[in-house]
Amino acid sequence: MKEFNRSGILSYKPQKGPKVKQERIGLVIKNEDHAQEKAQDLIKYLGDRCVIIDTQARERADIPSDLICIVVLGGDGTFLSVARYIENTGVPLMGVKFGEVGFLAETTEEHLYDAIEAVVRGDYLIRERRRLDIKVVRDDRLIIDVDVLNDAVINKAALSRLASCAVYLDDDYLTTYRADGLIVATPTGSTAYSLAAGGPVVYPTVPSIILTPICPFTLTNRPLLIPDDTRVEIRLEGSPEDMILTLDGQEGFEMDPGDKIYIKKSRNDIRMISFAKDSYFKVLKTRLHWSGGRS
Repeated sequence: MKEFNRSGILSYKPQKGPKVKQERIGLVIKNEDHAQEKAQDLIKYLGDRCVIIDTQARERADIPSDLICIVVLGGDGTFLSVARYIENTGVPLMGVKFGEVGFLAETTEEHLYDAIEAVVRGDYLIRERRRLDIKVVRDDRLIIDVDVLNDAVINKAALSRLASCAVYLDDDYLTTYRADGLIVATPTGSTAYSLAAGGPVVYPTVPSIILTPICPFTLTNRPLLIPDDTRVEIRLEGSPEDMILTLDGQEGFEMDPGDKIYIKKSRNDIRMISFAKDSYFKVLKTRLHWSGGRS
């Protein structure tokens, strides 16, 4: 059974009565010693309810249909790779961060088992995060078509020269950014590379796309928020040799001078598990080390 609460957040309530089959929990483990050690204990704890998902396998396996969620043991980079791996299956993700709290991992190591039991009981919220659909057309051929949760970044492989990116919004010319690069980000990605480049922090449910130039040549080129129903087109101008398109910091593609990049809101949201209404602000304050006299 599912229902919306007053804030519009989708919550799931446990079903009463016998279940036809046992629901299981997927597990993705970062290739790091502490995460691997913690995973061994969790695998024993879950027993038959645990499904190990190897996102690094040569051949992509189908996501089991009986998963309650996928638990990601690792940082934001691991979470982003899993978000790309599950594509449009809609399986909820629960990030678990070791040490310093990440933006995409609400649950910390010390609360892992409490969180697992809450998931099994159905005592959790689902928060939907928008993604961007990235397409690259070369010689009238579609060569890239992927969704990103954080951002798409266009920059030079060598930063000795400026990149020139002509930007069109719904076919209307906006401006040409002459900068070290250009970031096109989701609200979720506003706290990633865009923030380091001087972009704004945007609450995840604000329907927007963020354009953030990296060290622009013209100081009047500032970060810009546009409605998320806008289609962004980027054309490389000048001498666009050695241009790289990086998607979610996970994968890079070399660009050709005639390439056109099309970016719009994806139809496939990422569903994230949460346990508290105001969890985003708690994570935000912790991660950015905001201080104040009130708790």
